[in-house]
Amino acid sequence: MKTIAYKDLPKDFFKYKEFEAISTVEKIISDIKQNGDDAVKKYCKQFDGEINELEVTQKEIEEAFKNVNSNVIKAIKQSISNVKIFAQAQLNSIKEFEIENNGMKLGQKIIPIEKTGAYVPGGNYPLPSSAIMSCVPAKVAGVKEIIMCSPKIKDITIVAGILAGADKIFKIGGVQAIAAMAYGTQSIPKVDKITGPGNKFVTYAKKQIFGNCGIDFLAGPSEVMIIADNMAKAELIAADMLAQCEHDVDANAILVTNNELLAKSVQEKISKFLKSLKTAEIAQKALENSYIIIVNNLDEAIEIANRKAPEHLELMTKENENLKKRLTCYGSLFLGSLSAEAIGDYCSGTNHILPTNKVARYSGGLSVFDFVKILTYQEAIPQKSREITNTAAFLAETEGLYAHKLACEIRLN
Repeated sequence: MKTIAYKDLPKDFFKYKEFEAISTVEKIISDIKQNGDDAVKKYCKQFDGEINELEVTQKEIEEAFKNVNSNVIKAIKQSISNVKIFAQAQLNSIKEFEIENNGMKLGQKIIPIEKTGAYVPGGNYPLPSSAIMSCVPAKVAGVKEIIMCSPKIKDITIVAGILAGADKIFKIGGVQAIAAMAYGTQSIPKVDKITGPGNKFVTYAKKQIFGNCGIDFLAGPSEVMIIADNMAKAELIAADMLAQCEHDVDANAILVTNNELLAKSVQEKISKFLKSLKTAEIAQKALENSYIIIVNNLDEAIEIANRKAPEHLELMTKENENLKKRLTCYGSLFLGSLSAEAIGDYCSGTNHILPTNKVARYSGGLSVFDFVKILTYQEAIPQKSREITNTAAFLAETEGLYAHKLACEIRLN
Protein backbone atom coordinates (compact mmCIF):
# COMPACT_ATOMS: atom_id res chain seq x y z
CA MET A 1 0.00 0.00 0.00
CA LYS A 2 1.31 3.43 -0.97
CA THR A 3 1.36 6.43 1.36
CA ILE A 4 1.31 9.63 -0.65
CA ALA A 5 0.57 13.33 -0.36
CA TYR A 6 -2.53 14.65 -2.12
CA LYS A 7 -0.43 16.81 -4.45
CA ASP A 8 1.58 13.77 -5.54
CA LEU A 9 -1.32 11.55 -6.57
CA PRO A 10 -0.83 9.99 -10.04
CA LYS A 11 -2.75 11.60 -12.90
CA ASP A 12 -4.96 8.56 -13.46
CA PHE A 13 -6.14 8.38 -9.84
CA PHE A 14 -9.44 10.17 -10.59
CA LYS A 15 -10.01 8.70 -14.06
CA TYR A 16 -12.89 6.42 -14.99
CA LYS A 17 -11.44 3.04 -15.94
CA GLU A 18 -12.85 1.95 -19.29
CA PHE A 19 -14.10 -1.61 -19.67
CA GLU A 20 -12.05 -3.43 -22.27
CA ALA A 21 -13.82 -5.47 -24.92
CA ILE A 22 -13.64 -9.21 -24.24
CA SER A 23 -14.19 -11.20 -27.42
CA THR A 24 -15.01 -14.44 -25.59
CA VAL A 25 -17.97 -12.68 -23.93
CA GLU A 26 -19.44 -11.73 -27.29
CA LYS A 27 -18.91 -15.28 -28.57
CA ILE A 28 -20.68 -16.83 -25.58
CA ILE A 29 -23.63 -14.44 -25.84
CA SER A 30 -24.03 -15.17 -29.56
CA ASP A 31 -23.86 -18.93 -28.95
CA ILE A 32 -26.52 -18.81 -26.23
CA LYS A 33 -28.82 -16.67 -28.37
CA GLN A 34 -28.65 -19.33 -31.08
CA ASN A 35 -28.42 -22.56 -29.09
CA GLY A 36 -30.11 -21.89 -25.75
CA ASP A 37 -29.79 -24.51 -23.02
CA ASP A 38 -27.21 -26.59 -24.89
CA ALA A 39 -24.85 -23.62 -25.05
CA VAL A 40 -25.50 -22.73 -21.41
CA LYS A 41 -24.61 -26.25 -20.29
CA LYS A 42 -21.51 -26.24 -22.48
CA TYR A 43 -20.14 -23.09 -20.86
CA CYS A 44 -21.13 -24.19 -17.36
CA LYS A 45 -19.08 -27.36 -17.92
CA GLN A 46 -16.17 -25.31 -19.28
CA PHE A 47 -16.03 -22.76 -16.47
CA ASP A 48 -17.78 -24.17 -13.40
CA GLY A 49 -18.19 -27.92 -13.84
CA GLU A 50 -20.80 -30.10 -15.52
CA ILE A 51 -24.45 -29.85 -14.44
CA ASN A 52 -27.39 -31.91 -15.68
CA GLU A 53 -30.29 -29.81 -14.42
CA LEU A 54 -30.01 -26.05 -14.82
CA GLU A 55 -32.74 -25.22 -12.31
CA VAL A 56 -32.58 -25.85 -8.57
CA THR A 57 -35.28 -28.43 -7.86
CA GLN A 58 -37.80 -28.43 -5.02
CA LYS A 59 -35.96 -31.39 -3.50
CA GLU A 60 -32.69 -29.44 -3.57
CA ILE A 61 -34.43 -26.48 -1.91
CA GLU A 62 -35.75 -28.73 0.87
CA GLU A 63 -32.31 -30.26 1.35
CA ALA A 64 -30.70 -26.82 1.48
CA PHE A 65 -33.01 -25.74 4.31
CA LYS A 66 -32.14 -28.92 6.21
CA ASN A 67 -28.42 -28.39 5.73
CA VAL A 68 -28.21 -24.73 6.73
CA ASN A 69 -27.85 -24.05 10.45
CA SER A 70 -30.96 -22.57 12.06
CA ASN A 71 -28.96 -19.64 13.46
CA VAL A 72 -27.77 -18.82 9.95
CA ILE A 73 -31.36 -18.90 8.69
CA LYS A 74 -32.38 -16.62 11.56
CA ALA A 75 -29.64 -14.12 10.60
CA ILE A 76 -30.71 -14.23 6.94
CA LYS A 77 -34.31 -13.52 7.94
CA GLN A 78 -33.17 -10.57 10.07
CA SER A 79 -31.21 -9.15 7.13
CA ILE A 80 -34.21 -9.62 4.82
CA SER A 81 -36.48 -7.87 7.33
CA ASN A 82 -34.15 -4.85 7.56
CA VAL A 83 -33.74 -4.56 3.79
CA LYS A 84 -37.51 -4.92 3.32
CA ILE A 85 -38.28 -2.15 5.83
CA PHE A 86 -35.89 0.26 4.09
CA ALA A 87 -37.13 -0.69 0.60
CA GLN A 88 -40.75 -0.16 1.67
CA ALA A 89 -39.86 3.29 3.04
CA GLN A 90 -38.25 4.11 -0.32
CA LEU A 91 -41.33 2.95 -2.21
CA ASN A 92 -43.56 5.04 0.05
CA SER A 93 -41.52 8.13 -0.84
CA ILE A 94 -42.78 8.13 -4.45
CA LYS A 95 -46.43 8.71 -5.22
CA GLU A 96 -48.87 8.55 -8.07
CA PHE A 97 -50.49 11.94 -8.70
CA GLU A 98 -52.62 13.92 -11.15
CA ILE A 99 -52.66 17.67 -11.70
CA GLU A 100 -54.47 20.05 -14.05
CA ASN A 101 -52.48 22.68 -15.93
CA ASN A 102 -53.33 24.87 -18.93
CA GLY A 103 -56.18 22.69 -20.16
CA MET A 104 -54.41 19.36 -19.62
CA LYS A 105 -54.71 16.64 -17.03
CA LEU A 106 -51.20 15.39 -16.25
CA GLY A 107 -50.21 12.51 -14.06
CA GLN A 108 -47.79 9.74 -13.21
CA LYS A 109 -48.28 6.07 -12.41
CA ILE A 110 -45.88 3.77 -10.55
CA ILE A 111 -45.69 0.39 -12.33
CA PRO A 112 -43.42 -2.49 -11.23
CA ILE A 113 -41.21 -4.21 -13.80
CA GLU A 114 -42.77 -7.53 -14.83
CA LYS A 115 -39.78 -9.89 -14.54
CA THR A 116 -36.24 -9.36 -13.21
CA GLY A 117 -33.04 -11.37 -13.01
CA ALA A 118 -30.84 -11.47 -9.92
CA TYR A 119 -27.21 -12.39 -10.53
CA VAL A 120 -25.51 -13.72 -7.39
CA PRO A 121 -21.74 -14.33 -7.62
CA GLY A 122 -20.32 -17.57 -6.29
CA GLY A 123 -16.65 -17.42 -7.23
CA ASN A 124 -14.34 -16.79 -4.26
CA TYR A 125 -17.16 -17.01 -1.72
CA PRO A 126 -20.88 -17.80 -1.67
CA LEU A 127 -22.74 -14.47 -1.41
CA PRO A 128 -26.23 -15.06 -0.02
CA SER A 129 -26.27 -11.38 0.93
CA SER A 130 -26.32 -10.46 -2.77
CA ALA A 131 -29.41 -12.63 -3.24
CA ILE A 132 -31.11 -10.61 -0.51
CA MET A 133 -30.05 -7.28 -2.00
CA SER A 134 -31.36 -8.06 -5.52
CA CYS A 135 -34.52 -9.95 -4.62
CA VAL A 136 -36.02 -8.11 -1.63
CA PRO A 137 -36.37 -4.63 -3.24
CA ALA A 138 -37.82 -6.28 -6.35
CA LYS A 139 -40.47 -8.06 -4.29
CA VAL A 140 -41.30 -4.90 -2.35
CA ALA A 141 -41.68 -3.03 -5.66
CA GLY A 142 -44.18 -5.63 -6.86
CA VAL A 143 -42.11 -7.53 -9.45
CA LYS A 144 -44.16 -10.60 -10.43
CA GLU A 145 -41.30 -13.01 -11.14
CA ILE A 146 -37.67 -13.03 -10.01
CA ILE A 147 -35.19 -15.32 -11.74
CA MET A 148 -31.98 -15.90 -9.77
CA CYS A 149 -28.73 -17.31 -11.17
CA SER A 150 -25.63 -18.29 -9.21
CA PRO A 151 -22.67 -20.50 -10.14
CA LYS A 152 -21.46 -23.42 -8.01
CA ILE A 153 -24.46 -22.63 -5.85
CA LYS A 154 -24.26 -23.39 -2.16
CA ASP A 155 -27.12 -24.34 0.16
CA ILE A 156 -26.92 -21.02 1.99
CA THR A 157 -27.40 -19.09 -1.28
CA ILE A 158 -30.43 -21.22 -2.19
CA VAL A 159 -31.95 -20.57 1.24
CA ALA A 160 -31.31 -16.83 1.01
CA GLY A 161 -32.76 -16.67 -2.50
CA ILE A 162 -35.96 -18.49 -1.55
CA LEU A 163 -36.49 -16.45 1.63
CA ALA A 164 -35.77 -13.22 -0.26
CA GLY A 165 -38.39 -13.97 -2.90
CA ALA A 166 -36.71 -15.66 -5.87
CA ASP A 167 -39.31 -17.59 -7.88
CA LYS A 168 -36.86 -19.72 -9.87
CA ILE A 169 -33.18 -20.38 -9.11
CA PHE A 170 -30.68 -21.63 -11.68
CA LYS A 171 -27.27 -23.19 -10.98
CA ILE A 172 -25.46 -21.13 -13.58
CA GLY A 173 -23.17 -18.12 -13.51
CA GLY A 174 -20.82 -16.01 -15.57
CA VAL A 175 -21.57 -14.70 -19.04
CA GLN A 176 -23.86 -17.65 -19.75
CA ALA A 177 -26.19 -16.62 -16.92
CA ILE A 178 -26.39 -13.01 -18.09
CA ALA A 179 -27.03 -14.03 -21.72
CA ALA A 180 -29.60 -16.65 -20.74
CA MET A 181 -31.60 -14.18 -18.66
CA ALA A 182 -31.30 -11.46 -21.30
CA TYR A 183 -32.47 -13.55 -24.27
CA GLY A 184 -34.20 -16.54 -22.68
CA THR A 185 -33.59 -20.24 -23.39
CA GLN A 186 -35.74 -23.35 -23.36
CA SER A 187 -35.44 -23.51 -19.55
CA ILE A 188 -34.50 -20.01 -18.44
CA PRO A 189 -37.07 -17.21 -18.77
CA LYS A 190 -36.20 -13.95 -20.49
CA VAL A 191 -36.23 -11.08 -17.99
CA ASP A 192 -36.78 -7.34 -18.36
CA LYS A 193 -33.90 -6.22 -16.14
CA ILE A 194 -30.78 -7.84 -14.61
CA THR A 195 -29.25 -6.70 -11.33
CA GLY A 196 -26.37 -7.84 -9.18
CA PRO A 197 -22.57 -7.67 -8.99
CA GLY A 198 -20.05 -9.81 -10.85
CA ASN A 199 -16.52 -10.05 -12.22
CA LYS A 200 -15.26 -8.27 -15.32
CA PHE A 201 -16.74 -10.92 -17.63
CA VAL A 202 -20.18 -10.59 -16.06
CA THR A 203 -19.93 -6.80 -16.17
CA TYR A 204 -18.94 -6.73 -19.83
CA ALA A 205 -21.75 -9.17 -20.61
CA LYS A 206 -24.22 -6.79 -18.93
CA LYS A 207 -22.85 -3.99 -21.10
CA GLN A 208 -23.35 -6.09 -24.24
CA ILE A 209 -26.94 -7.13 -23.52
CA PHE A 210 -28.09 -3.69 -22.36
CA GLY A 211 -30.96 -2.48 -24.50
CA ASN A 212 -32.37 -5.92 -25.05
CA CYS A 213 -33.02 -5.80 -21.32
CA GLY A 214 -32.17 -3.33 -18.58
CA ILE A 215 -29.30 -3.49 -16.10
CA ASP A 216 -28.60 -1.74 -12.82
CA PHE A 217 -25.15 -0.31 -13.70
CA LEU A 218 -21.65 -1.35 -14.73
CA ALA A 219 -19.65 -1.95 -11.57
CA GLY A 220 -15.93 -2.50 -11.34
CA PRO A 221 -13.94 -3.94 -8.41
CA SER A 222 -15.18 -3.09 -4.94
CA GLU A 223 -13.77 -0.03 -3.15
CA VAL A 224 -13.85 1.87 0.13
CA MET A 225 -12.63 5.33 1.09
CA ILE A 226 -12.21 6.33 4.73
CA ILE A 227 -11.83 9.96 5.82
CA ALA A 228 -10.31 10.14 9.29
CA ASP A 229 -8.73 12.64 11.65
CA ASN A 230 -6.97 12.27 15.00
CA MET A 231 -10.12 11.04 16.78
CA ALA A 232 -10.21 7.84 14.68
CA LYS A 233 -8.93 4.49 15.91
CA ALA A 234 -6.28 2.90 13.73
CA GLU A 235 -7.44 -0.69 14.34
CA LEU A 236 -10.96 0.10 13.10
CA ILE A 237 -9.64 1.70 9.93
CA ALA A 238 -7.22 -1.16 9.32
CA ALA A 239 -9.97 -3.76 9.78
CA ASP A 240 -12.33 -1.93 7.40
CA MET A 241 -9.64 -1.59 4.74
CA LEU A 242 -8.84 -5.29 4.96
CA ALA A 243 -12.55 -6.15 4.85
CA GLN A 244 -12.74 -4.42 1.49
CA CYS A 245 -9.50 -5.87 0.18
CA GLU A 246 -10.42 -9.49 0.90
CA HIS A 247 -13.23 -9.32 -1.70
CA ASP A 248 -10.95 -9.56 -4.69
CA VAL A 249 -7.36 -8.94 -5.74
CA ASP A 250 -8.57 -5.98 -7.80
CA ALA A 251 -10.44 -4.35 -4.89
CA ASN A 252 -8.97 -1.26 -3.27
CA ALA A 253 -9.09 0.69 -0.03
CA ILE A 254 -8.17 4.34 0.45
CA LEU A 255 -7.52 6.19 3.69
CA VAL A 256 -7.56 9.99 3.50
CA THR A 257 -6.26 11.66 6.65
CA ASN A 258 -4.63 14.84 7.90
CA ASN A 259 -2.81 12.90 10.64
CA GLU A 260 0.49 11.26 9.68
CA LEU A 261 0.75 9.43 12.99
CA LEU A 262 -2.63 7.81 12.33
CA ALA A 263 -1.50 6.82 8.84
CA LYS A 264 1.58 5.11 10.24
CA SER A 265 -0.43 3.36 12.94
CA VAL A 266 -2.94 2.06 10.37
CA GLN A 267 -0.10 0.57 8.34
CA GLU A 268 1.17 -1.20 11.46
CA LYS A 269 -2.27 -2.56 12.36
CA ILE A 270 -2.81 -3.84 8.82
CA SER A 271 0.50 -5.73 8.98
CA LYS A 272 -0.50 -7.20 12.34
CA PHE A 273 -3.96 -8.32 11.20
CA LEU A 274 -2.62 -9.86 8.00
CA LYS A 275 -0.56 -12.36 9.99
CA SER A 276 -3.68 -14.17 11.18
CA LEU A 277 -6.19 -13.29 8.45
CA LYS A 278 -7.44 -16.35 6.56
CA THR A 279 -7.97 -14.27 3.42
CA ALA A 280 -4.56 -12.58 3.69
CA GLU A 281 -3.36 -13.73 0.26
CA ILE A 282 -6.18 -11.94 -1.56
CA ALA A 283 -6.13 -8.92 0.75
CA GLN A 284 -2.38 -8.47 0.40
CA LYS A 285 -2.64 -8.27 -3.39
CA ALA A 286 -5.55 -5.83 -3.21
CA LEU A 287 -3.52 -3.62 -0.87
CA GLU A 288 -1.10 -3.07 -3.76
CA ASN A 289 -3.93 -1.11 -5.46
CA SER A 290 -4.62 0.86 -2.29
CA TYR A 291 -3.53 4.22 -0.90
CA ILE A 292 -3.09 6.25 2.23
CA ILE A 293 -3.40 9.89 1.20
CA ILE A 294 -2.04 12.61 3.47
CA VAL A 295 -3.95 15.88 3.19
CA ASN A 296 -3.37 19.26 4.81
CA ASN A 297 -6.98 19.54 6.02
CA LEU A 298 -10.41 17.94 5.74
CA ASP A 299 -11.41 20.36 2.97
CA GLU A 300 -8.94 18.53 0.74
CA ALA A 301 -10.39 15.21 1.90
CA ILE A 302 -13.88 16.33 0.80
CA GLU A 303 -12.49 17.38 -2.58
CA ILE A 304 -10.86 13.98 -3.06
CA ALA A 305 -14.04 12.10 -2.09
CA ASN A 306 -16.30 14.11 -4.39
CA ARG A 307 -13.90 13.68 -7.31
CA LYS A 308 -13.27 9.98 -6.71
CA ALA A 309 -16.95 9.10 -6.01
CA PRO A 310 -16.18 5.92 -4.04
CA GLU A 311 -18.52 2.96 -3.69
CA HIS A 312 -18.32 2.99 0.12
CA LEU A 313 -17.39 6.14 2.04
CA GLU A 314 -16.67 6.13 5.78
CA LEU A 315 -16.35 9.18 8.03
CA MET A 316 -14.39 8.90 11.27
CA THR A 317 -13.85 12.52 12.25
CA LYS A 318 -14.89 15.12 14.81
CA GLU A 319 -16.82 16.90 12.04
CA ASN A 320 -18.94 14.10 10.59
CA GLU A 321 -22.22 16.03 10.41
CA ASN A 322 -20.59 19.04 8.79
CA LEU A 323 -18.71 16.90 6.27
CA LYS A 324 -21.82 14.86 5.48
CA LYS A 325 -23.54 18.00 4.16
CA ARG A 326 -20.67 18.64 1.72
CA LEU A 327 -20.27 15.11 0.37
CA THR A 328 -22.18 14.56 -2.88
CA CYS A 329 -20.70 11.54 -4.68
CA TYR A 330 -20.68 8.10 -3.05
CA GLY A 331 -22.50 4.80 -3.27
CA SER A 332 -23.28 4.55 0.44
CA LEU A 333 -22.10 6.60 3.44
CA PHE A 334 -21.06 5.19 6.82
CA LEU A 335 -20.97 7.71 9.66
CA GLY A 336 -18.98 7.22 12.83
CA SER A 337 -16.60 4.61 14.17
CA LEU A 338 -19.37 2.11 15.02
CA SER A 339 -20.75 2.05 11.46
CA ALA A 340 -18.64 -0.71 9.93
CA GLU A 341 -19.03 -0.97 6.18
CA ALA A 342 -19.51 -4.71 6.75
CA ILE A 343 -22.83 -4.00 8.51
CA GLY A 344 -24.08 -2.35 5.32
CA ASP A 345 -22.86 -5.33 3.33
CA TYR A 346 -25.13 -7.65 5.25
CA CYS A 347 -27.99 -6.28 7.23
CA SER A 348 -28.27 -2.55 7.99
CA GLY A 349 -31.16 -2.29 5.53
CA THR A 350 -29.59 -0.21 2.77
CA ASN A 351 -28.45 -2.03 -0.37
CA HIS A 352 -24.91 -3.29 -0.85
CA ILE A 353 -25.10 -3.41 -4.66
CA LEU A 354 -23.48 -0.04 -5.25
CA PRO A 355 -21.86 2.01 -8.04
CA THR A 356 -18.08 1.80 -8.33
CA ASN A 357 -15.50 3.33 -10.68
CA LYS A 358 -16.86 6.90 -10.37
CA VAL A 359 -20.41 5.88 -11.37
CA ALA A 360 -21.61 7.45 -8.09
CA ARG A 361 -21.18 10.82 -9.85
CA TYR A 362 -24.51 10.18 -11.55
CA SER A 363 -26.13 7.13 -9.94
CA GLY A 364 -26.97 5.80 -6.51
CA GLY A 365 -26.97 2.19 -5.37
CA LEU A 366 -29.54 -0.45 -6.22
CA SER A 367 -32.91 0.35 -4.66
CA VAL A 368 -36.62 -0.25 -4.97
CA PHE A 369 -36.63 2.52 -7.61
CA ASP A 370 -34.71 0.20 -9.96
CA PHE A 371 -37.69 -2.14 -10.05
CA VAL A 372 -40.46 0.31 -10.89
CA LYS A 373 -41.26 2.46 -13.90
CA ILE A 374 -42.57 5.99 -13.38
CA LEU A 375 -44.97 6.40 -16.30
CA THR A 376 -46.60 9.69 -17.25
CA TYR A 377 -49.91 10.40 -18.98
CA GLN A 378 -51.89 13.38 -20.23
CA GLU A 379 -55.43 14.13 -21.29
CA ALA A 380 -56.62 17.29 -23.07
CA ILE A 381 -59.67 18.85 -21.42
CA PRO A 382 -62.42 19.94 -23.90
CA GLN A 383 -62.91 23.72 -24.12
CA LYS A 384 -59.81 24.28 -21.98
CA SER A 385 -56.94 23.02 -24.14
CA ARG A 386 -57.12 25.36 -27.19
CA GLU A 387 -54.28 27.58 -25.99
CA ILE A 388 -51.83 24.75 -25.35
CA THR A 389 -52.78 23.06 -28.65
CA ASN A 390 -52.09 26.34 -30.49
CA THR A 391 -48.71 26.55 -28.72
CA ALA A 392 -47.85 23.03 -29.87
CA ALA A 393 -48.87 23.86 -33.47
CA PHE A 394 -46.71 26.98 -33.46
CA LEU A 395 -43.67 25.11 -32.08
CA ALA A 396 -44.17 22.33 -34.66
CA GLU A 397 -44.10 24.88 -37.48
CA THR A 398 -40.98 26.46 -35.97
CA GLU A 399 -39.25 23.07 -36.13
CA GLY A 400 -40.48 22.40 -39.66
CA LEU A 401 -42.56 19.39 -38.66
CA TYR A 402 -45.77 20.15 -40.57
CA ALA A 403 -47.59 16.89 -39.86
CA HIS A 404 -47.15 17.69 -36.17
CA LYS A 405 -48.72 21.11 -36.87
CA LEU A 406 -51.55 19.44 -38.79
CA ALA A 407 -52.22 16.99 -35.95
CA CYS A 408 -52.69 19.94 -33.59
CA GLU A 409 -54.67 22.26 -35.90
CA ILE A 410 -57.11 19.57 -36.99
CA ARG A 411 -58.14 19.26 -33.37
CA LEU A 412 -58.74 23.00 -33.07
CA ASN A 413 -61.29 22.76 -35.88
